Amino acid sequence: MFGVILTGGSGSRLWPLSRELYPKQFLNFNNKSSLLKSAFERLNKFIPDNKIISITNVKHQSNVKMQLGEIGKNSIILSEPVSKNTAPAIALCVKYITENNKDDETILVIPSDLLIENDEKFIDSIKKAQDFVNQGYIVTFGVKPTYPETGFGYIHCENGEVSEFIEKPDSDTAQKFIQSGDYYWNSGIFMFKVSAVVNEFKIHAPEIFDIIQNINCSDKAISFTEFDKMPNISFDYAVMEKSKNIAMVELQSDWTDVGSWKSIYEISPKDANNNVFIGHVLDKDSKNSFVYSSSKLVATIGLEDTIVVETEDAILACKKDRSQDVKQIYETLKEQNDDTQKVHKTVYRPWGFYTVIAAGKGFQTKIIHVNPGQKLSVQSHNYRSEHWVVLSGTAKVVLEGKNHILSSGHSIDIAIKAIHSLQNPYDEDLEIIEVQKGDILSEDDIIRYEDIYGRV
Repeated sequence: MFGVILTGGSGSRLWPLSRELYPKQFLNFNNKSSLLKSAFERLNKFIPDNKIISITNVKHQSNVKMQLGEIGKNSIILSEPVSKNTAPAIALCVKYITENNKDDETILVIPSDLLIENDEKFIDSIKKAQDFVNQGYIVTFGVKPTYPETGFGYIHCENGEVSEFIEKPDSDTAQKFIQSGDYYWNSGIFMFKVSAVVNEFKIHAPEIFDIIQNINCSDKAISFTEFDKMPNISFDYAVMEKSKNIAMVELQSDWTDVGSWKSIYEISPKDANNNVFIGHVLDKDSKNSFVYSSSKLVATIGLEDTIVVETEDAILACKKDRSQDVKQIYETLKEQNDDTQKVHKTVYRPWGFYTVIAAGKGFQTKIIHVNPGQKLSVQSHNYRSEHWVVLSGTAKVVLEGKNHILSSGHSIDIAIKAIHSLQNPYDEDLEIIEVQKGDILSEDDIIRYEDIYGRV
């Protein structure tokens, strides 16, 4: 069996904690592991790591590598050059598997943003699905609904047969689904043989089938020119809602789609007044509310059914039953080219992290933290110069082929287009202040020449 983890998505309904460049699959909601790491560990209990594929967007590739670290060092990471939804992503993984394996493999596809605690029952459900898969069915996993959720898709399964897939219903319709007993939440988990899904793509999504024939996945370098021709369509729309070759297995384990702040509230431990407080929160007389503080003190008085989320650069406050509408704020910020939608002030990298502490026209100031034994790529910038001052630790700076060892208080200038690298080959953490000056101050203005994390 191969495992495929769908690691794309923006997590727009969990803004401001989730951002375009650091979406929800990289976040930790159960004080154990990130959603992505948990998904990998779940599959790794019955699938070897060298048969687990994480399919992501190229802009998230380094974060996926950093998150999986040692536990996923033998796993496969495929990077889409452009996001095209789940149908092209699954087709790409299937193509990779067929190019590297001659057998008619079973493939289990799971989203990276699910919270599942009972891995044993999850594995039992997978075992039950294998019989249907061996008969040539594409299996979808349904979750018995516990309340009339309007943010999920539903599967109508009557007398053991899937008759209909329904997109997110209104509240009255969702209530009728609950009363019927024949409707299940769509878990977003699929299982099939390679031959079965290839045939369904050929019949129901011929455009995807034809394009994928021209893509070579064997070296993991996916052609932008070819992949950009893919339609932007989900696997549900492209295949599941059209195929007559579908079976459903009820998922016996717990299952939470971490898709909104309300869903985070539902799964979190609550106090005597049914509140969830995370971080530095001081409250008086609030009820049924969710308050999250990442760094600052958040003081609340007399809230009811309210969500408050504080991050370094943004605060969200909304009624709990309007948490699905957070996506509208996210999309508005995107239309306005507001970086608050895209990235946090603190950004994590395989070598450590940086925090933006000031920015204005033509300048940006960061604190850069490099972990012991790590180094940034050998790189240059076309539009900005940089000035570095060491705050703590010892920096090794390679500038135009020459080594410079800088201790606390020392500084160095990096000119536009100069080839350079910041390194910490020592045992202590390294922190520097970086002042950027230039007309364009974007993370896209990086030309990499060498990189130990495979980002060249």
